[in-house]
Amino acid sequence: MNQEETNLKNEELENEVQPQNAQANEEFDWDSYEKDLDGYSSQDRQELEKLYDNTMSTIAENEVVDGTVVGISKREIIINIGYKSEGIVNATEFRYNTDLKVGDKVEVYVETQEDKEGQLKLSHKKARALRSWDRVNESLEKDEIIKGYIKCRTKGGMIVDVFGIEAFLPGSQIDVKPIRDYDIFVGKTMEFKVVKINQEYKNVVVSHKALIEAELEQQKKEIIAKLEKGQVLEGTVKNITSYGVFIDLGGVDGLIHITDLSWGRISHPEEIVELDQKLNVVILDFDDDKKRIALGLKQLTEHPWDSLDTNLKVGDKVKGKVVVMADYGAFVEIAPGVEGLIHVSEMSWSQHLRSAQEFLKVGDEIEAVILTLDREDRKMSLGMKQLKPDPWQDIEQKYPVGSKHNAKVRNFTSFGVFVEIEEGVDGLIHISDLSWTKKIKHPAEFTSIGAEIEVVVLEIDKDNRRLSLGHKQLEENPWEVFETIFAVDSVHEGTITELTEKGAVVALPYGVEGFSTPKHLVKEDGGKVGMDEKNEFKVIEFNKDAKRIIVSHSRIFEDEKRAENAATRKSTKSATKKLKDNLEKTTLGDIAELAALKDEMNSNSAKKEASEGSESNDAAKKDEQ
Repeated sequence: MNQEETNLKNEELENEVQPQNAQANEEFDWDSYEKDLDGYSSQDRQELEKLYDNTMSTIAENEVVDGTVVGISKREIIINIGYKSEGIVNATEFRYNTDLKVGDKVEVYVETQEDKEGQLKLSHKKARALRSWDRVNESLEKDEIIKGYIKCRTKGGMIVDVFGIEAFLPGSQIDVKPIRDYDIFVGKTMEFKVVKINQEYKNVVVSHKALIEAELEQQKKEIIAKLEKGQVLEGTVKNITSYGVFIDLGGVDGLIHITDLSWGRISHPEEIVELDQKLNVVILDFDDDKKRIALGLKQLTEHPWDSLDTNLKVGDKVKGKVVVMADYGAFVEIAPGVEGLIHVSEMSWSQHLRSAQEFLKVGDEIEAVILTLDREDRKMSLGMKQLKPDPWQDIEQKYPVGSKHNAKVRNFTSFGVFVEIEEGVDGLIHISDLSWTKKIKHPAEFTSIGAEIEVVVLEIDKDNRRLSLGHKQLEENPWEVFETIFAVDSVHEGTITELTEKGAVVALPYGVEGFSTPKHLVKEDGGKVGMDEKNEFKVIEFNKDAKRIIVSHSRIFEDEKRAENAATRKSTKSATKKLKDNLEKTTLGDIAELAALKDEMNSNSAKKEASEGSESNDAAKKDEQ
């Protein structure tokens, strides 16, 4: 299209519009408009204005008004408060009320009549906060049921939004039964009762349990009124402890003790039941107020002893599992709920007092023999050693007197050593039968527990299951030979190994020990033979039967002096006799010879006095010591 065609078109359009505008202008009463006249009378105008004013609400900012929900979206709630425009509230402010719907009446706080976008801004949260404290107190006074939104967990419970106030919900007040997972309640809206308010600190405590308890209390009364012993009821496992299970019978709690859960032994109730499990129980007993109710589970089934094989008898072999251990024995379950006791004395032919734990442990699968069976009292005793032959049955053939064997030291006493030749065959080695030569005060000086020792059977007491054994009898009695070696007055080198007030033990050759009293330990110089000191000792007594040798060191030099004195006396006596003989033959010519003899006699006499003086001094020293 060229420019001329365009201009022509515009002229045609202008011609078409101008007549219409001219006609419109002709119909409009410009005079009346200029005079502010609209065709209504003054009275009609006032009535119309009044009607219009009644359709509009007069609101002011920062006040609480009631409104009606007219629209709901995910993010916003649209509320009509009768203003010229509708207000908007964030949807999160109504999260405590999940049942909110169009048409519900709610209270809102006018934040601003028009924001930058000309929108009426409202707040439900602020409105609740302004009136919340009054409402909370009113709810407590009137015992009202209110709604709250559980915001989060906290120590010991939950935080609940109630009328915009953060109230505390204790964990124990959430439900009548214990709560195992608190997190499942977060984000839920629930009904509560206000149970406590701290006016000073503005703290509020609410309870959901209180709502349930009212209903349960009525149910509880009805159930308790109908309770009878032997009655079977259905219940739910409410709580499990180490000693039993608490069952909810519909508002009434009962306890199944661990011993009433199963006829068999269990270590923990969790082996039988689990939380929230529904099961039938029987009422065993209850107190006068029926507040403590004893329940049973195993009583609903037949007792295992009643269904025990009727052909089972004493002497039969049975297999079972060790369920309980004690020092005196083990309890073996041969069938669920049927147990027998194996006493420790029936576990082995050994005579030693031992603990059952040395033979068995819980969980062991074993075989045993029935020793006693009492179906009425439901008792059974079992034995393990009966599965093996009794070693004392043919003891004379297996361990005849004089036979030699290896044994193991099991225990000591002050009078001997207990040894075991084989399991169930024990014997005693008396302390006097340990050694021919050593004086043993206690067996621990000779051997040790657990050591191997060779023995000879000396005597058999089959009735009392005892063997008398010996160790020294493995060798010939050396005291027959010692009688010739350690003859009285024989001298031997010895070492003092022990000193006491009564004397000393002297180690002699060939492993023999002698004994010396204190007075026989005195040396020639007046001192005494000391500990671990080697010296010569003279045997002054030998007793083969008592295996006793008495020795003396002092006797060695004392006997030498006695021998010397005896020789001197003999020499003097001989000289005197010679003198007499010579006097009878003496002549004047023999005077010189007589004088020489006299001098010899005087000399011997002086020596004798000196010797006797020395002996007196030694004796005095001994007395002083």
